[in-house]
Amino acid sequence: MGTQGHKDMARRLTPLLLLLLAWTASMCSARNRVDLLNVCMDAKHHKTKPGPEDKLHDQCTPWRKNACCSHNTSQELHKDPSLLYNFNLDHCGKIEPACKRHFIQDNCLYECSPNLGPWIQEVNQSWRKERFLDVPLCKEDCQQWWEDCRTSYTCKSNWHKGWDWSSGSNKCPAGATCRTFETYFPTPAALCEGIWSHSYKLSNYSRGSGRCIQMWFDPAQGNPNEEVARFYALAMSAGAMSHGIGLLLLSLVPMLHLWLLS
Repeated sequence: MGTQGHKDMARRLTPLLLLLLAWTASMCSARNRVDLLNVCMDAKHHKTKPGPEDKLHDQCTPWRKNACCSHNTSQELHKDPSLLYNFNLDHCGKIEPACKRHFIQDNCLYECSPNLGPWIQEVNQSWRKERFLDVPLCKEDCQQWWEDCRTSYTCKSNWHKGWDWSSGSNKCPAGATCRTFETYFPTPAALCEGIWSHSYKLSNYSRGSGRCIQMWFDPAQGNPNEEVARFYALAMSAGAMSHGIGLLLLSLVPMLHLWLLS
């Protein structure tokens, strides 16, 4: 093959090489995304990296061996209203103590857990750059949350937005009526999935299955959410890889056809 022939072949192969490089870069990006095991979200009160926190307070103690929250954060989130976000759980009168415990545990999971990486999403919000979305919450945890809160009162079905913040803390917006949780959240799924804009998704799996995140667990038995995060991270990685290979092959077919014809 002469010099001109080599030039022609190089010109024909260049698009293939560029496509291969682009695919490789996308796969590296996907792996980096899925490798979010043992990480902290980029949010208002989270640590940069998880680590031991021997003095975590009360309901946050299950994460003391490896946490994304500090002692001060864990202590403050037990208060109502908490200075962390000036959020008042008692916006329609005192909620039941059993109900309040679930919201404290929810906050501990949000602030302290290093096992939510597979569900972290980027967001453009003034107080955080990341959130988690559709975390598969074990069905017993969701069911008990709903059972313990159904007779307490609230005025909204989505607590992420729509509050009156004119006083510095959340108040019911004009026209909103205080009714039982069961009125605003008629099912466990309505509560767990709706209250924080789909941060959680009701799972069909049970506690201990290795397929759903536990809001409550006994630290003496280890953190079961580590196994869950590994399972979903591996599944996401495999899915991203197979999807990328399929797209690459589809893109290569017409180019290879043209190259062979020439």
